[in-house]
Amino acid sequence: MRSYRTLFRTPEFTPFLLSFAAHAAAQTIGGLALGTLVFRATGSPLLSAVSMFGPQLAQLLGATFLLSGADRLPPRAILSGLALAFAAGTAVLALPGLPVAAVFAVVLAQGLIASLGGGVRAGLLNEILPKDGYVLGRSVFNMLWGLMQVAGFATGGALLALLTPRTCLLLAAALYVLSALGTRLGLTARPPRSAGRPSVSATWRTNALLWSSRPRRLTYLGLWIPNGLVVGCDSLFVSYAPGAAGTLFACGALGMFVGDVTVGRLVPPAVRPRLAVPLRLLLAAPYLFFVLQPGVVVAAVATAVASVGYGASLVLQERLMSLTPDDLAGQALGLHFVGMSTLQGVGAALAGTVAQLTSPATAMTLLAAASVTVTLTLAALGRQEERQQAAPGTRPDVLPEPAATDTPRRGARREGAQ
Repeated sequence: MRSYRTLFRTPEFTPFLLSFAAHAAAQTIGGLALGTLVFRATGSPLLSAVSMFGPQLAQLLGATFLLSGADRLPPRAILSGLALAFAAGTAVLALPGLPVAAVFAVVLAQGLIASLGGGVRAGLLNEILPKDGYVLGRSVFNMLWGLMQVAGFATGGALLALLTPRTCLLLAAALYVLSALGTRLGLTARPPRSAGRPSVSATWRTNALLWSSRPRRLTYLGLWIPNGLVVGCDSLFVSYAPGAAGTLFACGALGMFVGDVTVGRLVPPAVRPRLAVPLRLLLAAPYLFFVLQPGVVVAAVATAVASVGYGASLVLQERLMSLTPDDLAGQALGLHFVGMSTLQGVGAALAGTVAQLTSPATAMTLLAAASVTVTLTLAALGRQEERQQAAPGTRPDVLPEPAATDTPRRGARREGAQ
């Protein structure tokens, strides 16, 4: 699948995309409103950053208990229920006089349930589209996420100039409800991809299975750590430029959109694997210039250029799917999203801590340097792995089939539901 026309002719893809758009708009507007509310109340860069990106830390706990549900629960019902839960939590955050401790309790609960959503959504996309359409379809989702961030942060910044942060949070709650309705009315009911009940033991067994090979571990680490450190840089926009944070977030989203269009639509499949390392380096390098404490215009350009590097995630997700059986796709992608979100939360907390001790510009520079170092180290380890697999008498590390007692296969995944 190489054209957008074919992609949008695929049944259920468009309503699935639109429901995600409402979810993304709610998350963007709500996150900016919450970060602004906490910063105004506390004056703390750390608390502001953690309020926006802290829910991702809680997803690690959710991955321990809930992630097996990504393949063992009906996807439409789960996505609708999660959107309604987010709507309720966001409405609670808008309550006047809510203590900061209670705000973070709600944020923690939202992060816990969000750990299931990424795997369910990505696994469902893997069912709706044929295998050769996954990268293009995922790139459209990423592009939409970028567009909604551009629109959401720009709109959120304008709304915050006219309305209170609590009013913006109520608007975000309404958008979550709209996402739930779109999922419920626009998608058909599908059975779970794998048999068995979700449980902690099933989650752990499958996670261990997915983590069992070195190439896949390197792929996961490449998806998680460089991205998480750079998101830590992004989490400091509110404290770096309080009056222009929405502009910086919007420019970053625009750069991410360009990267996803380029990687998903313009780059030939044979070339994509070679772009993983250069794109991850591009993701971090422009933030090194923040050591000079640039003004808003230069900072916005650097952010846009750097965010093109987020296209590396498409390359690495494609590699991950090539190493994973179809009936484990939801949990494999869910583990990726949870790990990525967790490292983003860690990056935000680390960035806020360093900024608290030094300055936002210094913290952004240090995290960018760390991201570059990690990318170069993982690239060297990957080349070493390739040389070992190319040696005589060796074979590629392939994920074994799951045992019948863990995650029985349901047969071949339906290709391109027509």
